[in-house]
Parts: sequence; structure tokens; C-alpha cells
Amino acid sequence: MTAGALEGITVVDFSRVLAGPYATMMLGDFGAEVIKIERPGVGDDTREWGPPYDADGVATYFNSVNRNKRSVVLDLTDPDDVARARELVSGADIVVENFRPGTMEKLGLGYDTLREIKPDLIYCAITGFGRAGGADLPGYDLLVQAVGGLMSITGPQPGEPTKVGVAMVDVLTGAHALSGILLALAHRDRTGQGQRVDTDLLSVLLSSMVNQASGFLGAGAIPTAMGNRHPSIAPYQTFNTADRPIALAVGNDKQFRLLATALELDGLADDERFTSNASRVRHRDELCALLEARFADHGADHWYDILTAVGVPAGPINDMAEAFTFAEKLGLEVTVPVPGSSTPQVANPVSLSATPPQYRSAPPRLGE
Repeated sequence: MTAGALEGITVVDFSRVLAGPYATMMLGDFGAEVIKIERPGVGDDTREWGPPYDADGVATYFNSVNRNKRSVVLDLTDPDDVARARELVSGADIVVENFRPGTMEKLGLGYDTLREIKPDLIYCAITGFGRAGGADLPGYDLLVQAVGGLMSITGPQPGEPTKVGVAMVDVLTGAHALSGILLALAHRDRTGQGQRVDTDLLSVLLSSMVNQASGFLGAGAIPTAMGNRHPSIAPYQTFNTADRPIALAVGNDKQFRLLATALELDGLADDERFTSNASRVRHRDELCALLEARFADHGADHWYDILTAVGVPAGPINDMAEAFTFAEKLGLEVTVPVPGSSTPQVANPVSLSATPPQYRSAPPRLGE
């Protein structure tokens, strides 16, 4: 097996649920040794988050972010187990934790204590709302989506706030934590110095809301839910067809002209209401009515074939099974077998030509 990019790096992972475990699984996929610290008897909360369960009886939620790890059971209220944890840290490069601020300090495992044991330690702390005024707030993804504004722009219309269908803020925070850890590793390689890495769910969400957040800061615009429409681009939404909806993402005037030609809507691209994106946004309702009437003539697959052939971004609305099938038809390797697991897992989405991800072991049983 090819050596991983992070071979020789050891991670002591005190995190649980999603954001932290996602980050540490990514590190493990690229060769790091990840030691997952779990509570006696119960372990990570997600071990109990089922159904569904896989063929081995393991909660698939836990499986999603815990491959390539070993599990060590420690009671962090027991001084002997805390001493064992410190011993593990003394031989490690990275610590990841997502307790409420102050918890690791109370346990005798805070950054200031651990860097005395390991001066070049990289210590990543993931919180819900930072270490200041929000320190006592519980960092659950749903709550962050609510207070962070994401639910206000998600849903069919204003007044019906809706959460995203997966804990996306946790996943984004895990990815940001991973970036911070890798940056700290690069700094350590150059200087020999460790450091503390902090990130929190609310800050990540506000950063990840990109154009919506920038629209507020730069123009005072407070966005609202628009269903599947885009606030600044048209046509960029879903449309009903003769059988099921199709997604259409027309991002520039050239694509709009190609769309009009493919739909055989003569003169549409030269209509002064639709000649520029700004005009199309202003006259969105009239444009959508014309497009929807035409899409009703055929099914989604017909329109997908027609539009894709001429370079218009479009796609059917797939369920999970159809999504995997679609990716595989495109030649993407989106699932992988993992030794020790009877079911496949989602592949790491990052491909490196010299040090590709490795799938060495299934998510561990408690204490394995």
C-alpha cells in the first residue's frame, strides 16, 4: 500500500458526533493514525443514532465518519484514565475536541496543560458558538441553522423556515477544522511550533453563506426563502416537466441563448425583458411562466438530454439511489469497500495522484 500523505502523524480524537469525527476521518483517510477516545459503555453518541443500521448491526450514522480509527475507552472523570489520555497525547501530533468551552480544562486536558507535555502539539477545538458569550450554548446543527440565518433563506417561501436535509453546518465545520489543522501542520513543519486551532459552527455558517452574507453586509439586503429560486440569477431553479421536475442553472447570457434555441422558443433571447441576467431577474415571473409551459411538453429525461447536449446546465431531481447511479455512470468512484465492513462506504472526495486516500479499517467497535 502506498504511504499516505499523513503517515507518521498521530491524532488523539476526543470529539464525537459529526464535525470533529468528520475532520479526523479525513486525516485518517490520508494515513494518520487516529485514536478515538470514547466513554465507557456507550461511546460516541452516534453509535445509538439509528435506524438505519448496516448488515453488521452498526448505526450507519456512526459508520459515516469513523473509519480508519481505533477506539480507546477512557473515563475522563477518573484520574488514572486522564493520566492515560495524557500519555497518549505525549506521543501524538494532533488533538481534536468538541466539548463545550472549559470542559477539557476542567478535566486537566486543556491546551495549556497538554502543550507542556507536547510543546509542538496542534490542538483543534471545535465549538458551537465560540469561547466567549456563546460558550454555554449547545452546539447542535439544527440550532445553528436556526440562529445563523440559514433556515430563514431555506424553504418554499417566507414564513416556512426549513432546515437543510443533512447536518451541513457540522460537515462544513469539520472541513474547516481540517483546513486549520493542515495549516498548523505546515507551520509546524517550517518552524517546529505547535499552536491552537479554533473554529465554531456559527462562524463557519456565516462564512459559508457567501453571497447571502455579503449581500447583507454590502447592500443591507436581508434575504428570505425563495424555494428553489436564486436571488441573483435567472433562470436558476427547478421547473415542472411532463413527469417530474428538472433543475436548470443558467448562469450567463450565452447559456440563456442556448436554452432558448434548444427549447425552440424563437425570439426569447432577444426579448428586452430577458437580454441580460439583471433583466431576467427583474422579469423572473414572466420568464418562468414561458419556460414552464414549454417544459410541460416532455419529461425530465428528454429535456436533460436535449439541454445537456448543447451545454445548458440542467439535471433531473434524483433521490439518493439515483444520485449514486448517476455519479457511477459518469465514471466517478463514489463508493469504496472498507476492510472489516460488510457494506461499502462513501469514498473520500479528495484524490491525490501520489498519496491517494486509504481505506484500511472499518469504523471500530467500542474499545476496538
